[in-house]
Amino acid sequence: MAKWIIGAVALVAVIAVTAVVAVSCTKSSGGSDKPTAAPTSGAPTSDFASANDTGPVSVITEDPSCAPWIPINNTLADAEGEWVNRDPNIPATLWSPTVQAQYAAAGEAMRNAADQVMQLTKVTTHRVMRELYEQYAAYARAYADRIPTYTPADDQLAMTAVAISTSLTDICQAISYGAAAARAPLVPAGPMPSNIAPVNESSKPSVFLQSYISNCNDWIAATNDFRAATAAWVALDPNIPAGKWSPEQRKANDDVIPIMNTSADRLQQIGEQIPNSVAQDFATLTVVYRRAIAKAIPSYTVADNHLYNATLHLSGILTSACKAEGPS
Repeated sequence: MAKWIIGAVALVAVIAVTAVVAVSCTKSSGGSDKPTAAPTSGAPTSDFASANDTGPVSVITEDPSCAPWIPINNTLADAEGEWVNRDPNIPATLWSPTVQAQYAAAGEAMRNAADQVMQLTKVTTHRVMRELYEQYAAYARAYADRIPTYTPADDQLAMTAVAISTSLTDICQAISYGAAAARAPLVPAGPMPSNIAPVNESSKPSVFLQSYISNCNDWIAATNDFRAATAAWVALDPNIPAGKWSPEQRKANDDVIPIMNTSADRLQQIGEQIPNSVAQDFATLTVVYRRAIAKAIPSYTVADNHLYNATLHLSGILTSACKAEGPS
């Protein structure tokens, strides 16, 4: 997974080897219920700071959980070690002692990170961030549980956990570098959720997707189509701000804006049909960050690439979660 180094100057699109595998594409390189944004007014009714966040999902411009997330993420990245270079197609029955040790170390690191992020579920003021932390813990533990009898299909559990952890880092970096605050006023919040999952006070949350639902096909197709449609734009250097684009680069960026918006509309429509409140929150968060990067392009700065990374890695959460379950 990605290691977030504070003070990094170069913002690159590919965050880490495992992040590339975890999602459908990167620049450069079941359960039931329904969709989060700034918390609504009202005094907290529980130990969870996000308990009263029942509003629509929007770009997150600040969150107190980002600071403690940094050392958890960095420690996890260090502890995973050579596991990130694994061949996921080799089952546990064929592992050498060295590979077996690498998987065991990664599993222990994921369990430790899961225990720590569960503390952040009470700190964050945003429902969707709480759900991201809960689901990181759920998928990381599910993967660690499978390691002794690992088969290639189990890798999608890890990919879901990686997609979640990388999305959290992207969201927090977009906050830290100012991109979220700069673009959020330009992006409307998602629709008002019609159903919200109750606060989960369990220290052992379950994975949000318990089966391969029909919406999975639509979501995966939409993300694949977006990857194909943005291939030329993806090849551009994300470290060049709009003021320094050549005429050709400007045209490529102008051309991708309607593609971004059309994709956002399509993903929003799919997300609203998913019979699962957590999945809907993740879908809508993907959409608002996709709209944010579309709004950012005319005056693009290097920091805005975090918005793009966020929408791509967020879309990978549902993609990998679907693949972990099926198709049936």
